[in-house]
Amino acid sequence: MRKIRVAVIGAGPAGIYAADILTKEYERAQVDVFDRLPAPYGLVRYGVAPDHPRIKEIIKALRRVFERGENGAVRFIGNVHYGTDIKLSDLRRFYDAVIFSTGARADRELDIPGIDLPESYGAADFVSWYDGHPDVPRDWPLNAKNVAVLGAGNVALDIARMLAKPADEQLGTEIPANVYQGLALNQATDVHVFARRGPAQIKFSPMEFRELSHSPSVDVIVHPEGFEIDEGSQLAINSSKATKLVVDTMMKYLDQEPTGAPHRIHIHLCQSPAAVLGTDSVEGLRTERTELVGDGTVRGTGEFTDWPVQAVYRAVGYISSHLADLPFDHHAGVVPHDAGRVLDIDGIPVESTYVTGWVKRGPVGLIGHTKSDAAETIASLLADLPGIQPAEISDPDAIFAHLRGSGIDYTTWEEWERLDAHEVALGEEQGRERIKVVPREEMISAGRQAS
Repeated sequence: MRKIRVAVIGAGPAGIYAADILTKEYERAQVDVFDRLPAPYGLVRYGVAPDHPRIKEIIKALRRVFERGENGAVRFIGNVHYGTDIKLSDLRRFYDAVIFSTGARADRELDIPGIDLPESYGAADFVSWYDGHPDVPRDWPLNAKNVAVLGAGNVALDIARMLAKPADEQLGTEIPANVYQGLALNQATDVHVFARRGPAQIKFSPMEFRELSHSPSVDVIVHPEGFEIDEGSQLAINSSKATKLVVDTMMKYLDQEPTGAPHRIHIHLCQSPAAVLGTDSVEGLRTERTELVGDGTVRGTGEFTDWPVQAVYRAVGYISSHLADLPFDHHAGVVPHDAGRVLDIDGIPVESTYVTGWVKRGPVGLIGHTKSDAAETIASLLADLPGIQPAEISDPDAIFAHLRGSGIDYTTWEEWERLDAHEVALGEEQGRERIKVVPREEMISAGRQAS
């Protein structure tokens, strides 16, 4: 059993799970996990709404991967942007194999008239703002009283909740000062969530949907129009406990009388976005009524409704970005692969190059689903190992000399731990669990302060 060194590009759950599985199944593997941000955890840190602390419990498990043992089996190298700071040809000099787990950070396009008007936003940018991502503007305009959210998944639900929930109710979370200040100026009173299909096709997680009404400041109103259960819907309800729970919760909301809370989240079913209305900014949203056709899909009815909203957020899915020196399926938004082996334009495996996570399968499934995905990729890598050529440079620390020589200001796991402690200390000063540091330069500086 020879030693192998593997680079993982992307320090979110997918990349960390891949490192964990590889080092457990092959005891002589050493993995360096790179990320373009100075901090690890990817989607968990920068894609999950801050008022979901239970979901963020997964960080404890991810942390253990880096902390397991003292032999440096898994190392974190942050603040290194693949394609800009380091190329695939560079990585192949230092590593036997490379695994890409860069996720999906861009918004999938929605091709309807007016979608590019001012006050029409993609979900990814707004999520990055309220999660304190260092690479987005610090301010967010929240002047609209009536807001439309397009989509029927958990991201749409998170956005609706963040827009409806008063800022003071967010003070128990890790939101940074600029996000609290922005939310404190939020003018939204009514947030309208539009789903193209019916209640059995909604992709909300049951727990998140139930928790939508936990704020005393928010009424959840499900509008009866479009609440249809066809044959395909009933089959989905009968075959999925999660679907049944979502539909049951929706029926409870449907039967509830509004409490008179100052903020409202409206759920509109069987309404497909047709156009964003306005000249110089968003003035409304036009939707087309749809009807179920028996198999869970819908067709348009030609019946249109105009909704007077002043902002639109599209949460219709994320898509991965094309990575330098890798083939890419632009339609599907993924890297072509066979069981995690990257395939070139002719369908031939690219030597010692692999993918896992959303850049491999698309942005579907919950965080936990990435484990089985990573296991498949690692199985392929280990099966290929006899034919993989050893790296040109075997010294594990040579990568650091290369980065320094290229002027790359990389960060380490030890620096992340100091930044982590700094954020916790900031929170303790205000009686909170943590306050997230936002500017990249401040993140790096906090990680280099003497403990």
